[in-house]
Amino acid sequence: MKILVTGGAGFIGSALVRHIITHTNDSVVNLDKLTYAGNLESLASVAKHERYTFERVDICDRAALDRIFRKHAPDIVMHLAAESHVDRSISGPSDFIQTNIVGTYVLLEAARDYWNSLDAQKHERFRFHHISTDEVYGDLEGLDEMFTETTAYQPSSPYSASKASSDHLVRAWGRTYGMPTIITNCSNNYGPYHFPEKLIPLVILNALEGKPLPIYGKGDQIRDWLYVEDHARALHKVVTEGRVGDTYNIGGHNEKKNIEVVHALCLLLDELRPESPFRPHAQLITYVQDRPGHDYRYAIDAGKVQRDLGWVPEETFESGIRKTVEWYLNNQSWVEHVKSGNYQQWIDQNYSER
Repeated sequence: MKILVTGGAGFIGSALVRHIITHTNDSVVNLDKLTYAGNLESLASVAKHERYTFERVDICDRAALDRIFRKHAPDIVMHLAAESHVDRSISGPSDFIQTNIVGTYVLLEAARDYWNSLDAQKHERFRFHHISTDEVYGDLEGLDEMFTETTAYQPSSPYSASKASSDHLVRAWGRTYGMPTIITNCSNNYGPYHFPEKLIPLVILNALEGKPLPIYGKGDQIRDWLYVEDHARALHKVVTEGRVGDTYNIGGHNEKKNIEVVHALCLLLDELRPESPFRPHAQLITYVQDRPGHDYRYAIDAGKVQRDLGWVPEETFESGIRKTVEWYLNNQSWVEHVKSGNYQQWIDQNYSER
């Protein structure tokens, strides 16, 4: 099949594209606006593959979307394009409203018109898979509850509110227009190629340079950590084997306090970089004022996707975090390009007219 992936140059999107090209026979059309977090260097391993195509397009541009649907005639849309950083949404929510809500609406309408134009066979096969977050559910106060597919939405930040809005739009287009939609909500992802504004890559890179490791509040916020390549496997399984109209929660079964994650990273860096002048790296931990509306605990019940589709994560937190640290240590050129902005200059030079 031909799969249109929006946001395919982002962290999760690029992992999904690499998985599809490497482990399936499907083709990918990667549609990405290439904002600051979109990095084509993360797709270098598949960029020249005959089943891979890149299109630089903003999902808010209806005319461009119509052109893409006509040109590539996808069987599946997997929608990951989104602004996704909570801190950025607090300081500047406008981009989140525009991309996550308006962009999803524009994409849905373009996809609906395209779907209605298909012959009976392709019309029946078409799927619109919306990839979302567990943050739409708000947070959990105790240690026993878990998010299920029927948990009520209580978003806390402009980011999670915008994602909740996009989820509702997708469900409404499925209910009202009969579009074959599927939604997945995932827990915190981590792994290779993660943009260094998020906790794990930020800690790794700061520690290597002897910079402070900033921890919000006491660092006792709890998250369920999901290795990004496990997530990519789950996404492809859901869109190809899942039931239309359903929602699937995808989690890693790895609940950790933020401070526990940071200590684990420090210990790994102590081991893998014994010559570092900043050992023990835990001495760099610095506690900073908590951010507004910070959710306390997220926990995913991923039982449905296991029961229905047979998916379980392959990585434990210990194996996944070690792979992640080793990847950053062994891919300093990618890191330096991201930090310096060289990759963005390369994008502008090569795709400014596309």
